Amino acid sequence: MSGRPWTGDACGLVAAFRAGERSPLEELDASLAAIERSSLNAFSHVDPERARVAAAAADVSLPFGGVPTGIKELEQLEGWPDTEASLVFADRIADHTSVHVERLVGGGAIPLGLTTASEFGGLNVSTTRLNGVTHNPWRHGRTSGGSSGGSASAVAGGLVSLATGGDGGGSIRIPAGYTGLVGMKGTFGRIPRSPNAFSRPNTIVLGNLARSVRDAARYFDVCGGVDPRDPTSLPRHPGFEAGLGTHELRGMKVAIIPALGGIPLEAGVEDHVRKAAERLVADAGLVAVDVDVALPNFIAHWMMGNTSTLLAELGDRWPACASEMTAEVATGVRLSQSLYNLRTAARAELLRIELNERLADVFDRVDFVITATNPGPAFPAESPTSNPSGSTIESALSAPAGRAALRTALGITRAASAAVTNLPDRLLDAFSRRNADFVAMGGLTVTSNVYGNPAISIPAGTLDGLPIGMQVLGRHHEDELLFELALVEERERPWPLVAPT
Repeated sequence: MSGRPWTGDACGLVAAFRAGERSPLEELDASLAAIERSSLNAFSHVDPERARVAAAAADVSLPFGGVPTGIKELEQLEGWPDTEASLVFADRIADHTSVHVERLVGGGAIPLGLTTASEFGGLNVSTTRLNGVTHNPWRHGRTSGGSSGGSASAVAGGLVSLATGGDGGGSIRIPAGYTGLVGMKGTFGRIPRSPNAFSRPNTIVLGNLARSVRDAARYFDVCGGVDPRDPTSLPRHPGFEAGLGTHELRGMKVAIIPALGGIPLEAGVEDHVRKAAERLVADAGLVAVDVDVALPNFIAHWMMGNTSTLLAELGDRWPACASEMTAEVATGVRLSQSLYNLRTAARAELLRIELNERLADVFDRVDFVITATNPGPAFPAESPTSNPSGSTIESALSAPAGRAALRTALGITRAASAAVTNLPDRLLDAFSRRNADFVAMGGLTVTSNVYGNPAISIPAGTLDGLPIGMQVLGRHHEDELLFELALVEERERPWPLVAPT
């Protein structure tokens, strides 16, 4: 033992345990010491005693036997904090363990603590009032994304080789892209969300932040499968890891569209992703075809409808608890209350149907779509949104007077909407036009959440010294082909398993 945590992938660590080259307990102590030394702020809670008991009894014959693992703080593990990364629930303790975590522990993983997340998973940033700022291990002072930012920072930063994630609008793929990791969003329902699985917004999937393709594939083998408390959960796949390297890709068709949905990309990103995609296409023997993908502008309506589950969780604490929440999340709830009614809900459903139809048409013509994961490299870590240049709404939230004026305007709008029922819909359209950057947060990734198809972010080199993710979208239930394509990239152009720093 070197006294430092394992810097290979989790599957390799299990192999080292089985060969007697490393010990689960020593590995745990190395991770705990690294977390103590780290300035990344990737963990919000650590439980050394509980983890040491589990590591001492680790069964290394299990898929992840003995692997120290970070649990995203939006997940539940009985007896640990259940804060949702918010001051509102700062003192709440989980009274149950989620099925996802239960299966991971059953696969041998050793939970050692909770990784930081954005508040209620609502933004793709890595800063909250509860936990402060989480940093990107590739460059201190840059974001690790969100909402699974702490998990990405911990895995890419060499603290643990495995950590859980969740993706309701890109929250696995976005941080994976910013930190040089593999981020797989499986077909909707691949890993159950139970217990207490909300039926809305039908976009959230669970998974992990991985250093390698085989880590991600093994993870889905361990955690996937039906659970009766989540009626959307899918049957267990025969074996993602066992199938790696066995699927023929040659001759399959792909569309390369770096700026999917017309999302604006930062300088150099389109060229970088296109070149990376062309290399992958050549290596895999794919056939690139031109496909016009015109997607509806659905992001604002999607965002507004998502707060219903948050209000259900806040219950009678709202609106008194607004002062404990980040301004962006609290304002999001107020926006939804003022701008979301039956008419806007109907419009949202029509937009979702339109999106489904257009993407179904795309996947009738191609097997894959390759796009960017994020509009650019990691932005400043302290930013409250993923738009470092600022937007109209962000400027309004930057000062108390602006926030008060916005609340007043929303109150007037809410009252006026009772008489003019199409007013919120018209305002949402105007909001989308005037705050395109704000609305586009996660715009490259949320498409697959709404459609429910699998998508994976693959490390594709760096731009200005920071990682760039190349995202591949596939057809529903063809997750194994995305793993296969990622494996081709991994073999042809191996990426750093941890950040060089």
